[in-house]
Amino acid sequence: MEIRSLGSQGLKASQIGLGCMGMSEFYGPASEAESVRTIHRAMELGINFLDTADVYGPYTNEELVGRAIKGKRKQLTLATKFGIVRDPANPKMRGLNGKPDYVKKSCEGSLKRLQVDVIDLYYLHRVDPDTPIEETVGAMGNLVTEGKIRAIGLSEVSPATLKRAMKVHPVSAVQSEYSLWSRDPEDGILALCKELGIGFVAYSPLGRGFLTGKIRNFEDLAADDFRRSSPRFQGDNFQKNLELVNRIESMAREKGCTPSQLALAWVIARGNNIFPIPGTKHVKYLEENLGALQVKLSPADMEAIDSIAPKGIAAGLRYAESGMKVVNG
Repeated sequence: MEIRSLGSQGLKASQIGLGCMGMSEFYGPASEAESVRTIHRAMELGINFLDTADVYGPYTNEELVGRAIKGKRKQLTLATKFGIVRDPANPKMRGLNGKPDYVKKSCEGSLKRLQVDVIDLYYLHRVDPDTPIEETVGAMGNLVTEGKIRAIGLSEVSPATLKRAMKVHPVSAVQSEYSLWSRDPEDGILALCKELGIGFVAYSPLGRGFLTGKIRNFEDLAADDFRRSSPRFQGDNFQKNLELVNRIESMAREKGCTPSQLALAWVIARGNNIFPIPGTKHVKYLEENLGALQVKLSPADMEAIDSIAPKGIAAGLRYAESGMKVVNG
């Protein structure tokens, strides 16, 4: 496993990380014991980059990660996020808060739940339209000065917002959805991150599991799986997106790998500053995902993939309309 510089603020991260969100909610039932085994196995295999957020649960995912890494903290680059507000008593409701006092309060809560003294990479999860980004990032910069966090990250931001933020404090990483069916970052943020020496963290690099080929019917999703509300998993969109998966599966067979390995290898090949963080709560899928490191894609392979999965190929929005309103902020 190659360890690379993540941005210019001294962080080091494995070229593939582990997204922990699904260990607590969103993707159907999960076993904490299996989730903890998955985190431990990831570390054994060289993954040192774990991703969570206070909104996952809410709060319970940070607590799970905190229990799993106890005694192993020095081995890790630990990332968490704040800014999406959920009330545990009414978790379906969402709000955004990037106000300076909330930045500090949220960080203190995450430190306690994770049982750590410092967070390596602290992201603003979504931009608060009612708070200037300069104020939010200024407060995050104070956390760096205080030694509560090591570096600042931003999630789902536009190039214009990133430029404004960088005038206040260096940003080490930008996190956005990026995969063979979500190529929006190619509209500008990827190039800007490369130009500024910022790491780009690709979440959902397997299209929320769809690109693995393991989801063949809408009924394969658990009753409480949030993907049931995603436009790409519904009706005609589901069937159209299966056609894309079929093409990826065909090429994967030619390469002697699984569809998930091909999809991850493509993300990895897009740039040395790109760090995919596929999420899983099972050791077997973790190990399958890491097989992507053995898949070498030639320029001809990359062209072939672009021909079967061109930008804009996915049917349907990647979030419901309410979710799309708060991305690219």
